[in-house]
Amino acid sequence: MFPDLTRDDVFRIETARHWLRWPRANDVAAFARLASDQDIAKLTLCLPKPFGTNEAEDFVIGARRANADGRGLVLALAPRNDPSAFVGMVGVQARCNGADAARGEADLVLGYWLGKPYWGQGLMQEAIEAVLDVSFMLTDSRIIEAPMREGNVAARKVLARCGFPSPPEDAPHAMITRDAWLVARAGAASRIALPLGARN
Repeated sequence: MFPDLTRDDVFRIETARHWLRWPRANDVAAFARLASDQDIAKLTLCLPKPFGTNEAEDFVIGARRANADGRGLVLALAPRNDPSAFVGMVGVQARCNGADAARGEADLVLGYWLGKPYWGQGLMQEAIEAVLDVSFMLTDSRIIEAPMREGNVAARKVLARCGFPSPPEDAPHAMITRDAWLVARAGAASRIALPLGARN
């Protein structure tokens, strides 16, 4: 699904405030510490509970495998001024086969979370927009789905700002089509840097 460009761990996306890069073994301690926060646990669907070092290691290994296989693009968020730091995760992974997609179901599923100390700064919106841009530009995906926990108002607001049409309040997910992404992105061609491969 994803091209060779993204299947090497030197791949990254640069935005105004982020490096979005492959997760690394060095991220595990910060990953475990941030993801074990109860407020993170209440809001996310993609992390097992309870969450500790073993779970963080397993997640990093699984994310790297998905990236290498081209089945997904699961990236660590790092501040642009400190690329070795770790503040959260964002990514997409393939879920459906062609028959599912023909019925209008998602080609890619979006998952994300941000460490609590970094909330309220618009960081996740910036990261999600970058991943949407790269996912639609580098694959032929037609639909990206974002599962949501019931009552997660903040997630709904972030997704709406990223161009996802607002779903009913009791909907378990939001979905964005390629056409809706093109509309949301119109006039914002410079909002992210191009994805980068190997660079010294």
